[in-house]
Amino acid sequence: MSIGDLPVRNRAFLAPMAGITDRPMRDLAARFGAGLVVSEMIASAALATGQKEMVRKLAPSGGLPHVVQLAGCEAEWLVRGAKIAEDAGADVIDLNFGCPAKRVTNGFAGSALMRVPDIAISLIEAVVEATSLPVTVKMRLGWDDENLNAPDIARRAEAAGVRLITVHGRTRQQFYKDIARWHLVRPVVDAVSIPVVVNGDILGPVEADAALAQSGAHAVMIGRGAQGRPWVVGQVGAHLAGRSGPAAPEGADLIDLVAAHYEEMLSEYGTELGVRVARKHIGWYLDAIGNTSSKSRRPAMTEEDPRAVLSLLPDIFDCAWSRAA
Repeated sequence: MSIGDLPVRNRAFLAPMAGITDRPMRDLAARFGAGLVVSEMIASAALATGQKEMVRKLAPSGGLPHVVQLAGCEAEWLVRGAKIAEDAGADVIDLNFGCPAKRVTNGFAGSALMRVPDIAISLIEAVVEATSLPVTVKMRLGWDDENLNAPDIARRAEAAGVRLITVHGRTRQQFYKDIARWHLVRPVVDAVSIPVVVNGDILGPVEADAALAQSGAHAVMIGRGAQGRPWVVGQVGAHLAGRSGPAAPEGADLIDLVAAHYEEMLSEYGTELGVRVARKHIGWYLDAIGNTSSKSRRPAMTEEDPRAVLSLLPDIFDCAWSRAA
């Protein structure tokens, strides 16, 4: 498949997740064969005014097409953000109409834009006119079950020039509760002629097959299912292409991967912040091998010296494997 004229190597994408899918995480997913990775959500106004954190999020990753996701509710800032991203080497601009977080929707951005379709479409039109790059949109089914307006917004978005649409199979009011309703993405697929990507509760090949069958979508996007398992996106992409995917690392290989990821996060954020940000990733790696013991992971969650954390990793994971066995 492709986004406009831009080819994509397979049909499994890593979702943008604020504070999670930073450059080190995207690099790992790309290395393991993800079809596409998307930047963390970037606040367009903050990017346009030079906020360092947003500029950091703009960095490319993994040798894949550079997809930058922008959030905002004013055309001026989204346009300026899109132009900055294009100048920085972006290949695709993705507009966030799906984030359910109150700090975003209270500012009338993210999924709040699905309550005002005319404004949402005017923002798309402004960005499409301002950039030569393909523009895509990520949204939810609607604000709530009384307003499942994703098909109508998708149809209008395509007419405004959008090249691909991703739909999370929940409403904003569901946040991440209940289960993703992949079958409700099918009306979006039926409403447009551009590719549609289905998102929500896709943990591996089994869920990917079911999501595609129920939705009729062209590709899948994996978010929380990749936490602690950055290889799973590539595994799903290979599965959908009918070939063998990368093996999940085990034993010493997994410890080496976690250590390398940890050091990349120190490089990305600096030592003081990187030590704290990396803790959740170590926790997710331990969750992925079936260990939830707070006692075994406590040293990595409290130690401030990164050298000490790196030296502790073999014992922490050995303990986790023994408990999970």
